[in-house]
Amino acid sequence: MTQSPSPALFEFPPQAQVGRVLPKRKIYQHGRIGAALRERFVRQVEQITWQYKLAPETINLPARSGVEEIEVFDIALRTEALDEDVLRAIDRSIPLPIVFQLRHGQRARMMAAYKRPSAAQAGKWVIDAYFGGDWLPADAPRRALPVALDLMGLYEQLLRSLLPLGPRPGERLPEQLARLARLRSHQHEHDKLEARLHREKQFNRKVALNAQLRDLKDEIDRLSA
Repeated sequence: MTQSPSPALFEFPPQAQVGRVLPKRKIYQHGRIGAALRERFVRQVEQITWQYKLAPETINLPARSGVEEIEVFDIALRTEALDEDVLRAIDRSIPLPIVFQLRHGQRARMMAAYKRPSAAQAGKWVIDAYFGGDWLPADAPRRALPVALDLMGLYEQLLRSLLPLGPRPGERLPEQLARLARLRSHQHEHDKLEARLHREKQFNRKVALNAQLRDLKDEIDRLSA
């Protein structure tokens, strides 16, 4: 299995630039925003800017498979930490795929979740887990956009650039994401069992926990390899 390329920032074409500030109240109006989440918006987010629109008329790639265009949103942060529920609220309010560029101080990083129209309910979108690159200097050299035949291909490559492990041969993006979700779940369970093992005093229970940990480690290795 190949590793994903090192996380990077992308150079978006100037003809795709929009540069329009998106008032947070617009997100509040269209998203499901309770008082606690609104407080996180106020505390964590300085400004949201619709920075680029990647579409047939701006980058000369045809639309396909539900990806009519890709939005690139810049989010200027008040704090380095950003609650994923904030990103999810923005994604829910806008029925198009979004790639986020987060900025804090003199650093930037990209984040996105695989977002697709629901097959079960018209007008609804399914939003998977979020993945992000490392924080980099905002003025770091930027990578050219991946070569693609259409917007769906471009979207998939942008998402894959953020994943911690590369695809297996012939592995489609949904299959890769499902494998990574299982891997995350097993790693979380492994951490919980290790914590229990350290607290456990009875020998027979330690033996049982060690056996469970070995099985989980084997499954983690299988999903990672």
